[in-house]
Amino acid sequence: MNTTLPLSSSKSPLLFSSFTHPNHTPSLLPPNFIRIPLTRFRLSKLRCSAPDQTPTPGPEPGSGIKSSELFGGPRELSGLQSLAASLSPPVRIASSVLLVAAASAAGFGLGSKIGGSRNVAIGAAVALGAAGGAAAYSLNSCVPEVAATNLHNYVAQCDDPLSLNKDEILAIANKYGVSKQDESFNAELCDLYLSFLLSVLPAGNEDLKGTEVETIVKFKNALGIDDPDAANMHIELARRFVRQRLETGDREGDIEQRRAFQKLVYVSTLVFGEASAFLLPWKRVFKVTDSQVEVAVRDNAQRLYAQRLKSISRDLDMKQLVDLREAQLSYRLSDELAEEMFKEHTRKLVEECISRAVDILKSRNRAGGAIEVVNELNRVLAFNDKLVSLRNHPDAGNFARGIGPISLVDGEFDSDRRIDDLKLLYKAYITDSLSSGRMEDSKLAALNQLKNIFGLGKREAESIMMDVTSKVYRKLLSQAFSSGNLDAAESKANYLQNMCDQLRFDPEKASEIHAEIYRQKLQQCLADGELSEEDVKALLRVRVMLCVPQKIVEAAHADICGSLFEKVVKDAIASGVDGYDADVKENVRKAAHGLRLTREAAMSIASKAVRRIFINYIKQARAAGSRTESAKILKKMIAFNTLVVTELVADIKGESTDTLRKSRPTKELEAKIGKPGQTEITVKDDLPERERADLYKTYLLYCITGEVTKIPFGAQITTKKDNTEYLYLNQLGDILGLTRKEIVEVHRGMAEQAFRQQAEVILADGQLTKARMEQLDEVQKQVGLPPEYAQKVRENIINSKMASAIETAIGQGRLSIKQIRELKEAGVNIDNMIAVSLRENLFKKSVDEIFSSGTGEFDDEEVYEKIPADLKINPEKAKGVVHELARSRLANSLVQAVALLRQRNRSGVVSTLNDLLACDKAVTAEPLSWEVPEELADLFAIYAKSDAAPEKISRLQYLLGISDSAAASLREMDDRLPSSSAEAEEFVF
Repeated sequence: MNTTLPLSSSKSPLLFSSFTHPNHTPSLLPPNFIRIPLTRFRLSKLRCSAPDQTPTPGPEPGSGIKSSELFGGPRELSGLQSLAASLSPPVRIASSVLLVAAASAAGFGLGSKIGGSRNVAIGAAVALGAAGGAAAYSLNSCVPEVAATNLHNYVAQCDDPLSLNKDEILAIANKYGVSKQDESFNAELCDLYLSFLLSVLPAGNEDLKGTEVETIVKFKNALGIDDPDAANMHIELARRFVRQRLETGDREGDIEQRRAFQKLVYVSTLVFGEASAFLLPWKRVFKVTDSQVEVAVRDNAQRLYAQRLKSISRDLDMKQLVDLREAQLSYRLSDELAEEMFKEHTRKLVEECISRAVDILKSRNRAGGAIEVVNELNRVLAFNDKLVSLRNHPDAGNFARGIGPISLVDGEFDSDRRIDDLKLLYKAYITDSLSSGRMEDSKLAALNQLKNIFGLGKREAESIMMDVTSKVYRKLLSQAFSSGNLDAAESKANYLQNMCDQLRFDPEKASEIHAEIYRQKLQQCLADGELSEEDVKALLRVRVMLCVPQKIVEAAHADICGSLFEKVVKDAIASGVDGYDADVKENVRKAAHGLRLTREAAMSIASKAVRRIFINYIKQARAAGSRTESAKILKKMIAFNTLVVTELVADIKGESTDTLRKSRPTKELEAKIGKPGQTEITVKDDLPERERADLYKTYLLYCITGEVTKIPFGAQITTKKDNTEYLYLNQLGDILGLTRKEIVEVHRGMAEQAFRQQAEVILADGQLTKARMEQLDEVQKQVGLPPEYAQKVRENIINSKMASAIETAIGQGRLSIKQIRELKEAGVNIDNMIAVSLRENLFKKSVDEIFSSGTGEFDDEEVYEKIPADLKINPEKAKGVVHELARSRLANSLVQAVALLRQRNRSGVVSTLNDLLACDKAVTAEPLSWEVPEELADLFAIYAKSDAAPEKISRLQYLLGISDSAAASLREMDDRLPSSSAEAEEFVF
């Protein structure tokens, strides 16, 4: 009878995610959390029962250890068990029946003999029969134990546990008439499987060897144990690991038990395959999640795969790759992880070669190091080529994942410090590739692969290639010079181009090297400060041999010779006004002609230095506190230009001038300053025109007003200057680079400013009389302003004054369109004087006057064309204003006419009706309506009897809605407007 027994005692705790979280405290669950239906378990003593020891697995099967050492020695049978073992099942059953029958018969006979009665005989028969039955039961009940013992002895006596035959095990059960599911027999099977499982799994810190799963599956199949029973043994072993982990006091033991648990989970998952999901309830028993099981499977699979990868070297073949792929699938390792691990392994193989190459390269005492470095790199390239070819193989799908080009990214050399070592290796390989004086196609392809392997960027690789190739090109070029091959070549350009083609060198970079060589030669020739004829010939030879363009030659001379000449110029300028003597002049002349500079280049160099001094003077002048101080600084600049810069320019050109001496008297110095200075070096390109004009104006005011000296008590003394200041002013204009036109404009501007100031005082009220005109003419002559500019100033002042008066008049309503036309005839510019808004208001006012004039006239041409043209406003906009006013006044005119009718104002009625007709001419209206038709008839009767034109009367008849018959009767009637006396009489009544 099957019972349900707990697998663990009440004190056995369960593990909560312990193998993935070693520091997590496991939760304790009651022992009856899960029950596995079994008849019973008879577990042998495990070698992990001690609380201070880890479960020590037994020897691995197949290692020369006998099964007796794994499962224990043979067991002895007791007397009764031996008797049961000697009897076959039929004989045992028959013997049991005979035993019971014989005992019952003997009891009946003995009872009859002793008791003498039938009842005693039956009682004795029953008693002895029961004793015989008990003996028979004891004999039959020990049969399962006998079968289990024989099973144990069979397995223990087998030389190799894997050579067991499940048919023989089944024969043992059949021999004793028991079933495999019998409680004792099944317990022995589970006990044997558990002992074997524990012996196969390595110790906690040892890694799996990869054969464990296959070995366990073979033994399980040979033993004939069912999967649920075998799975229960895996769970039971896991419980033992969990209990021992909780009993372990040290951290190392805890980690060891955790790893053992992980390995058990991994092996169990692979042993039962897809059925492990329901055969191995890790989550229910140990609170282990699916992701944690996956982590255990992944980690152990990675360790096993890493062991298999150790057999892979650079001499790998296709069979190894196929076996590696099969191992990956058997280990249940994902393709992504397998690819990553394979790439990492191949990267490490390459890193070994690279590390040796770096050590050789950095070893100074090792002969032939460059060759060994190149050999190591060639091994790397060969390995990379093999991987690339295998990736492109037709059967690449059966190979291990991760086959492809090698990359050092994320490896040992993927750091800023080690990348420099890779650059050194790349440089060494390029040097070896160019050792023959040419770059082969195969070497170029190898360098491209090496660049990809090292993870070098395009610019980094090109920079290293350019550096090495440049050195090799220089070396070959030097050999061509010394051997005379370049000189003997018919075409120097073709010879140099051929060198570039062989080295795969950029001709543009070669041209830069040629220019650099020419510059070095030029610097050697200038060691003594000048170029001799021999130097010129040597430079010409270098230029022809290297095909250096004329533009490059001129730039080199301008740079190198120019720097030497610039130093001479700066020394000459630094000597100052009193230091430019004969020695300085000689140095300038020697440098200008000895350095073989063109006049333009020498003048350009001198111009830069001189303009820098000019700018300093100008900055000081701007920062001066007064106009007088600024003028004095500008005067120093003028003297520097005349006494130093003019002499410098003459020496550069080779012109002879009288050298000034340091002891020259002041009068002679002033006479020299008064002479015209050089005009080639100016600050025209350094300062904008406005700033140069301001500086000129500053000195001009100084010339006009003289020098102002302040004395105590706020008084000032003005010292007039003579005409020599205007000579300095003329030289200042040349230094500033002002043209004659610009200078004239400055003078005119100052004259106009002075004239304007006095004219505004004279024309303060805006009235220009004859006396004031003569006074303005006199002022114009004094300031020297041309008549046309004076006239413009007068007009501006008058117009500004008049514009203010006109705007005031428009605002007050004192200006009409008639007066505007008179102003235009007088030459007044209305556009500039009156704002557009004021002109639009004036137009509106004029139209309103037309609509309220009482004449009834409306001239389309006058309103729509002439008035807008006179006021310079938009005609379309003006037309809209007219229509808007006409519509609004139509209804108002009718109301006003009725009001005047009631007031008995006959003339007012006629005038208002004329205004209504004028509005109707501006915008055609429909017949008007009124609440009292008799009042409309009275309006028409009054207007019909006035002196109005017939067409007006007819139009008014239409607008008032009066029929022809009514109009005729109204014309024949007497005056419908009652007199005032009659109205008074009616009121009295």
